Amino acid sequence: MDIKETFLRHIRSLQDEICTALESCDGKATFGKDKWKRQEGGGGVTRVIINGNVFEKGGVNISEVHGKLPEILKRALQAKGDNFFACGLSLVLHPINPMAPTVHANFRYFELYDVTNTLIDQWFGGGADLTPYYLFEEDAVHFHKTFESTCDRFSEELYPEFKKKCDEYFVLEHRDNESRGLGGIFFDYLRPEVKQDELYWLHFTTECSKAFLPAYLPIVERRKNLPYTARHKLWQEIRRGRYVEFNLIHDRGTLFGLKTNGRTESILMSLPPSVRWEYNYCPEAGSEEDRLQQVLLHPRQWV
Repeated sequence: MDIKETFLRHIRSLQDEICTALESCDGKATFGKDKWKRQEGGGGVTRVIINGNVFEKGGVNISEVHGKLPEILKRALQAKGDNFFACGLSLVLHPINPMAPTVHANFRYFELYDVTNTLIDQWFGGGADLTPYYLFEEDAVHFHKTFESTCDRFSEELYPEFKKKCDEYFVLEHRDNESRGLGGIFFDYLRPEVKQDELYWLHFTTECSKAFLPAYLPIVERRKNLPYTARHKLWQEIRRGRYVEFNLIHDRGTLFGLKTNGRTESILMSLPPSVRWEYNYCPEAGSEEDRLQQVLLHPRQWV
């Protein structure tokens, strides 16, 4: 089995499936399609939805890039390779309604080659995480249980490990280790290995990617029409500011894309359209905003 081609076929099909489902949920806006090429090698398809009934902005992107591995990434990856290939699907959705959570997911495959273009390393990475503005505990439980059940089909040890890694990764270190959201799963450097006549981590990554829609769609359907006020929108935009801070300061995918001369518009698609930074803003003690804040400062086990 050709791992690269198998995974590429999967993410191309999954992009169409996810966009169709989200358009149905929105009921108004549709995803545009923007094909692009990278001068050094490869390209992708950026699909963006804006100003819908449900989604203020969102993107479901696939990319397939290759070429010489920049020195700065060699050091960051501690890699010995000279050339690379990377492909993946990445999505971020920012609903209009503050009661509906932002969501992010990414599933990717990476190869390294030596100077003769001989494959010397390969791995999978990815995950999905939920970023609400108001805390509905049943939503967090549903999201986590969906990914737990997917992981458990491979090993009951995987969800606890990857949930912990997610909690550790999506943290604003410059904000006293405040979590970006309620987590999910996060994994990286999963090398392909053959188990029971299957390519274990290829199968695992594709199954996790297919779990995204059942994990998120029921949540946004429950919350998209709830009433909200100007105060709710203010808090949403303040929390979106935290989202921007993480993506621009800490996120490996953003930094990798920019440092490999990826397409800037596609990379920064993840940023929300309206954001607010209020000086030293602190939610009122005991408020619904403070209730979320406390969970972000003290991550929970949701399943």
